[in-house]
Amino acid sequence: MIESNTVYFVGSGPGDPELITIKAKKLIEQADIIVYSGSLLNPKILEYTKKDAQLYDAALLDREKIYSILRDSTKQGKLAIRFHDGDPGLFSTIREQIDKLEKDGLRCIVVPGITAILGAAAAMNLELTLPGNTQTLIITRAEFRTPVPDREKISELAKHGATMVFYLSVHLISDIVEEILKGGIYNKETPAAVVYRATWKDQKIIKGTLGNIVNKTKESKIIKTALIIVGDVLAPTNYQFSKVYDAGFTHGYRMAKKKS
Repeated sequence: MIESNTVYFVGSGPGDPELITIKAKKLIEQADIIVYSGSLLNPKILEYTKKDAQLYDAALLDREKIYSILRDSTKQGKLAIRFHDGDPGLFSTIREQIDKLEKDGLRCIVVPGITAILGAAAAMNLELTLPGNTQTLIITRAEFRTPVPDREKISELAKHGATMVFYLSVHLISDIVEEILKGGIYNKETPAAVVYRATWKDQKIIKGTLGNIVNKTKESKIIKTALIIVGDVLAPTNYQFSKVYDAGFTHGYRMAKKKS
């Protein structure tokens, strides 16, 4: 049920138009106003909109303009959506928008979407948290115009030996590799990959190691709209089978089989 006096922040998924949620599709079909991320959204998803919907490309707007469109439209009784690529919970700027809208008495609802790393993992048949390898996934970005706290510097995060994923950072891949190696856990043989436009028709996957992924990426001329993934889960040589599905393991739904 779509609620009145409410602004919806909706995840569009990683790119494939069929990878948006049923809830997101229903909202798009009924929306009067849609502010979308034109530089990242697959335009085919906008084909779900109704004919008289007003569309605004957020790439051409500043923060105040986006806010005023969402606020004014909603107060006029229209259904307004801020349509974010991927999932609104990651690198999306929703906090600064929601805080201001709520101060103006408007309710905000976030509708999750599939984030790019999940699309990339699916494209490579990856399990990002592999028993006996790592149970931790670190999602971050390299420092450029957006500052990163010292405690979150890449060389510090790399000391965990977990699967690492970098958003919005492929143009800084040389610096990233250098910092990862400073962590002292991973080496130049550690598997690495760059996934360009995960789940789109022109998706491109570059596999390599920390020793050669920089050159491979530069040769492919990829400078944006790509994820960097680092970790042994990309090419595991040793991992453990799940305990949950082990015939000799008892849990709340199944008793272990007795050994004959």
